[in-house]
Amino acid sequence: MARVVVDVMLKPEILDPQGQAVLGALSRLGHSDIASVRQGKRFELELTAAPDAATLDEIASTLLANTVIEDYAIHVEES
Repeated sequence: MARVVVDVMLKPEILDPQGQAVLGALSRLGHSDIASVRQGKRFELELTAAPDAATLDEIASTLLANTVIEDYAIHVEES
C-alpha cells in the first residue's frame, strides 16, 4: 500500500487573504518577526495499488487543485 500526499498552495502572485489574516493575528499576539504567511491544503490518499504518476497528476490537476490560481506538489510515500 502506498500513501500519496498532495500539497496545494496558491500561486505566489495570487493574494492570500487567509494568510494575511493569520499574519495580522500573529502580529497582534506579539510575533512581529514573521514576514509572511501562505495558507494551503494537504490531501492524503491511501492507495491499494502501486501509484501511477499520470493518474495522480490527473487527480491533482482536475479535482484537488484549481490550476489557474494554485500550484500542487505530489509526494509518494511507500510503506
